[in-house]
Amino acid sequence: MNTVLITGAGRGIGLATARAFVKAGWRVIALDKDFSTFDLEEADRIEFDLRNLDRIPDLLEDRGEIHALVNNAGVLYCDPYDAIPASHREEILAVNLEAPAQLIEALAPQMKRRKSGRIVNVGSVAAFTGHPDLWYGITKAGILNLTKAWAKELGPHGVLVNAVAPGPTQTAMYDQLPQSRKDGVMKSVYSGRVCSPEEVAQAILWLGSACPEYINGTTLDINDGSYPR
Repeated sequence: MNTVLITGAGRGIGLATARAFVKAGWRVIALDKDFSTFDLEEADRIEFDLRNLDRIPDLLEDRGEIHALVNNAGVLYCDPYDAIPASHREEILAVNLEAPAQLIEALAPQMKRRKSGRIVNVGSVAAFTGHPDLWYGITKAGILNLTKAWAKELGPHGVLVNAVAPGPTQTAMYDQLPQSRKDGVMKSVYSGRVCSPEEVAQAILWLGSACPEYINGTTLDINDGSYPR
């Protein structure tokens, strides 16, 4: 049985992705710092705060073979540009960018050895414009660059590294946005609705398990025409 490690699996897109992989017959290792809303009994749980970057290599010891990695965990704060607490900036950088980089680095050797593996990074349409949440946008742009860099490194070894860039998705992160922000984004959405976590999860499952091997280093937009304003 193939195994997938999914970060931020306690709710939202991560939980929907965990459910999708379980339904597809995978063993799921769910990582999050809060499992209070997690109800997937079939998954193995790792309660862990990704800000503890130096503990990531040890975290993966004795977990066995991991065939796919989904870097989904993310943090967003609605701080104005001129009033961003250092603690918020540091947390966003650690969780959104540095932890995914550390996890890929930790799992790359076993994937290279097997000559197979898939990595899916969860970006955002925030990567493509000047975003109202400065460091969130910076980290999401960075995760797409990280995707291309590791795809180039691991592609010759049969490992695929891709990303998804969701638009407005019905999650707790979206719920915290001011209504004016939601209204602005929704003006450009073709269908006039937000995306469901399950729709994003289906795209992640495809990239993580079934997409053609020639799809590598790419970002799949899941935004229905929407971009931040």
